Amino acid sequence: MKRFVTFCLLFTSLMLSSCLRITFTGASIHPEAKTFSVRYFDNNATLINPTLAKTLTEKLQDKIMSQTRLTMINQNGDLAFEGEITGYTLQPVAIQGNETSQLTQLTININVRFFNRLDESKNFEARFSRFQQFSSNVNLASVEDGLIAVITDELVDDIFNKALVNW
Repeated sequence: MKRFVTFCLLFTSLMLSSCLRITFTGASIHPEAKTFSVRYFDNNATLINPTLAKTLTEKLQDKIMSQTRLTMINQNGDLAFEGEITGYTLQPVAIQGNETSQLTQLTININVRFFNRLDESKNFEARFSRFQQFSSNVNLASVEDGLIAVITDELVDDIFNKALVNW
């Protein structure tokens, strides 16, 4: 029992003095990091949805604010995100025997740059892509907002995990 208590105390002291702070969300953040910034994602896609850039930017900001102890600032945060939407495409999938499409796929591609001003070895530039499919019998306008909500949630999770979850 004494060894167990000693082990627990040693383990706890090591965790508290660690150079990384681990949160219950799985985020691993440098203990000196206090701020983050997210630049507005430019929409450079050929086909443009007018609300996509704002939605993506705000969802990334909200995710970081709700899942970390960091404070958001306008620019030059200890952790900084920037990028652009590079693709917003619709393509037919599940072609049937009569050469008509049963499903249509909406794909969103983004390019993200992450800067960790306290540990530059964590910096990266990466491309992320997510898609959702919907029935070709449905008008895109009637499902577009819902598709964008799901896709941007997935993209934000991908960005958050690559930048802040080091498992």
